[in-house]
Amino acid sequence: MIENLTKKYGKSREALIPILQAIVEKESYLSEEAMNEVAKKLDISAAQVYGTASFYSFLDTEPRGKYVIRVCKSIIAEMKGKKEIIKTLENLLKIKVGQTTPDNLFSLLETNDIGWSDQEPSMLINEKPYTNLTPEKTISIINEYRK
Repeated sequence: MIENLTKKYGKSREALIPILQAIVEKESYLSEEAMNEVAKKLDISAAQVYGTASFYSFLDTEPRGKYVIRVCKSIIAEMKGKKEIIKTLENLLKIKVGQTTPDNLFSLLETNDIGWSDQEPSMLINEKPYTNLTPEKTISIINEYRK
């Protein structure tokens, strides 16, 4: 797979992020083996690959659930009720931020600004945004994913 990605994106340093994104899209996370192979193919250190992957919150370096919930943790989100949304999600899913449900259906994470500052609190579930959240709206959204 990584050989095909280097054919598509090249082997320059600029290809690193697109290659890592493609791996996450296919595998749902970056394994140590994948990061090491990318480092070899791009002729950079494994530490550089891991440093890049760990810097970007969307480049997961550990397995996640089928649905990854990323709650925005910006100052605006904080002021508009993010803590209440996190508490609602933790109670509903019976996990804490950074954890995955035992059935591997949901992972709960906090992330930096996701671009919806005018509609906080907000979250992404995989790539789909949800804005102007209330505890009730949050419960309804999660229940739809459980169906």
